[in-house]
Amino acid sequence: MHTTADTPPDCHLAPEARRAGMLHWLAPLLLGLWLTGCASLPSEVDRPVSTALANPAETRLGQLVEARAAQASTRNDSGFALVGSAELAFTSRMTLIKAAQKTLDLQYYAILADETTERMMEALREAAGRGVRVRILLDDFNTSGKNAQILKLAFEPNIEMRLFNPLRGGRASMFFRLLSNLGDAQRMQRRMHNKIFVADNAVAITGGRNLGETYFGQSDGTNFIDIDVLAAGRIARELSQSFDQYWNNPLAYPVQSLMTVKDIDAARPAAGRTSPGSDNNAAEATMPADTAQTAQDRSGSITRVSTAPNGATATIPTLPDSTDLRLLPWTWASSALLVDKPSKIAPDADIAGDPQDTAVDGLLQLMSQAKTDLLIVSPYFVPGELMMKQFASLRERGIRIRVLTNSLASNDAPAAHVGYARYRERLLRMGVEIHEMRAEQESSITSFALFTGSIGSRASLHAKVVVMDSRLLVVGSMNLDLRSQLQNSEVAIVIRNRTLSAQATRMIEPVLASGSYQVDLVDGKLVWHPPQGSGLKDVSVEPDASLGLRLAVKLIAPFAPDEML
Repeated sequence: MHTTADTPPDCHLAPEARRAGMLHWLAPLLLGLWLTGCASLPSEVDRPVSTALANPAETRLGQLVEARAAQASTRNDSGFALVGSAELAFTSRMTLIKAAQKTLDLQYYAILADETTERMMEALREAAGRGVRVRILLDDFNTSGKNAQILKLAFEPNIEMRLFNPLRGGRASMFFRLLSNLGDAQRMQRRMHNKIFVADNAVAITGGRNLGETYFGQSDGTNFIDIDVLAAGRIARELSQSFDQYWNNPLAYPVQSLMTVKDIDAARPAAGRTSPGSDNNAAEATMPADTAQTAQDRSGSITRVSTAPNGATATIPTLPDSTDLRLLPWTWASSALLVDKPSKIAPDADIAGDPQDTAVDGLLQLMSQAKTDLLIVSPYFVPGELMMKQFASLRERGIRIRVLTNSLASNDAPAAHVGYARYRERLLRMGVEIHEMRAEQESSITSFALFTGSIGSRASLHAKVVVMDSRLLVVGSMNLDLRSQLQNSEVAIVIRNRTLSAQATRMIEPVLASGSYQVDLVDGKLVWHPPQGSGLKDVSVEPDASLGLRLAVKLIAPFAPDEML
């Protein structure tokens, strides 16, 4: 058949021939979907029950916590230190890995395979080699392609790894994983979003961060701005109890019950595969040679040479390996743990007939007791009608409400912005003050003392924090949106302490003043006011967002229900 450059190949074919041509291309796709769709989760799974270290006091970390508590002369049984810098977020975790003597428990929504996490995973291997029991519980959603290589840790001596609520099918492509699970979309939507890191059942870290270079200020693309909290004592033991509930739950599958090392190798992108018998250098596999390399400067410290999309280069100091946690300003305070039960995301959660209070419900109940003001940081902010009623009630009582969330340009999930935008005008009309994070930060801005300002990088808000009445601080994994309330499991720590509340406020308020747009209603229309002294002018459209992005958001808006965003 003759065709020209301006003529589609099959335009003159009979309908039967056109269908045959389509099947020629569709057959491999349908076969792939059939094969992955037929895959099922194993029914008989060996899940040995294990629990947190019974006596933390027998470890150096446990003894350090007891000594610090005695030194503080306090009746409070839990100590805290805020983690607002990317460097401290990384080094504190590395320090706990190196200090652990008995156990390390990690529970995360995502662990991304890159140079930064490879350093952390190598430290975990070393800990396991000296006899530390390592348990890693990971949500299964982000374990395809390159990120699947993290799962090889499950086959290391003294390291156990389980996947929570795993998806059926292969891991070579996220696209095909999602496609093959569309028939079970409701289950696919329910994710374990908890972030917990516990050493020797004595010291823990929780907050908004997953594990990956973009969470530790090392990405050449987008760096997430976040806040964690170090927690010691009784609250760390409660976090361990929560970990154990998830670890021993039927939805937690040992990696070995789902795949082999060969299966994991097969999921790696072709350019990153190693030949049989060769060393598996994960750092080389995940760091393209043309975008980043290591170098040694005159002082002898290791650095990264980063290349931005515009061709500019910058030398970025590599994060240190540890920090002295004894030097941190620990504060002992009364506290409580908000954590969802694993059953929240069970397949039959909606029909079990046993409604449960969620972590977000607990947070909303606390917020309803505000007497003067609320400062809310939530990267994905989709209130829903019930939450809107609560905000209206608070405003009627004269409670000041300030919200810091992402702008459309800084949001890594534009669909979530769709849900937020539906409520923005109503929130402003009731007197809620709204600030939206700027994607492009000035080099002098150290948002949450965290943004490193590497060449070509952008800022995206990822912290989940509430400060109430300058005396109550909440740091956790959940957003103020319906997904966190209804779909995902979450965890947060509530701390009643004015010192820590003031410290968190000092981290956040510079971003409100210098790193965000304040949104306002002028003559009934939205206006974005840039930071004073920035040299920017007021705008009446989503700032820094391209026309294409703004149009895309408008197109998907009618088809995106709040609870799915």
